[in-house]
Amino acid sequence: MIDELREEAIVNKVGGRFKLSTLIQKRLVALNAGSRPLVTAATEDKLEIVIQEILQDKIFLDTSGNVRTVAQPEEAGGPPELDLTDLQ
Repeated sequence: MIDELREEAIVNKVGGRFKLSTLIQKRLVALNAGSRPLVTAATEDKLEIVIQEILQDKIFLDTSGNVRTVAQPEEAGGPPELDLTDLQ
């Protein structure tokens, strides 16, 4: 078993055991479908890669239960902001 999963820190970081399980499962699906790892790991074990991504704050669950990466901000909704100062 991966030692990090025995720690309460990773459970608290994600917000509970259910959310941790959901995040791991969804990210494993993405990795198995061909997504690239967001961390450099000396292993090919995808579970260990996901754990490192969580510990390094590279992935999280949004309020809808979807996996988000730090590089992928949540869509804000509404129209994009336009700079109209240069229009005459």
